Amino acid sequence: MLQDQYLIQLVTESNPQSQLFADYLRQQLKCQVTILSPSAAWKPRETAETLILLDADHMDDATMQAWQSHAAEHPDASLAAFNLRNEDHAVELLSCMHLQGIFYRDDSLPNICKGLSILKEGQLWMSRSLMGRMLGFYRRHQINAYRPACGLTQRELEIIGLLGSGASNMEIADRLFVSEHTVKSHLYNIFKKIDVHNRLQAVNWARQNLGAPPPIPKRTPSSC
Repeated sequence: MLQDQYLIQLVTESNPQSQLFADYLRQQLKCQVTILSPSAAWKPRETAETLILLDADHMDDATMQAWQSHAAEHPDASLAAFNLRNEDHAVELLSCMHLQGIFYRDDSLPNICKGLSILKEGQLWMSRSLMGRMLGFYRRHQINAYRPACGLTQRELEIIGLLGSGASNMEIADRLFVSEHTVKSHLYNIFKKIDVHNRLQAVNWARQNLGAPPPIPKRTPSSC
């Protein structure tokens, strides 16, 4: 893959500081780096493998989930987040999002570049202690994923799990070989059973009660 075919999409507010950050990444990584507002519409480049780098300082949970949905629709897109407060913040995000990389507010610029280089190779970038905590999180929730919770059927558990991956109703229908109308009916029943009113609340409920599948690396994980 040619270097200029790789794109880092910074999802953050455009200001002098973020412009300097983007310029630094371009110089160090020799790839394309662009800035897009968290509320802007994203149009992926068909010829570019893209890393979407989310600025946690400028995004709420709903916006993060929306970007995960965007990335899920494009096989050449992956997600990472930066400006996280600490490891607890990282665990919170990883429990409901499929992030390939984690960067903290106090990470140095050289360390961020090292991590981004690893992500370009298709590997994970997160600390060993964070990976250990996430493995423990998934083990604690593994049993719940295979038994009814709050009266949910196995099919309803499958659907709420796919919600957490950012799948749309149509994508869920295709995955489960059912109609989109059937998916909507299941979602109505799910929301009623777990007492939520929208998809984001359902995803947050699942995060707390069922857990979420870990991100799947393309190659052997690397730690920072």
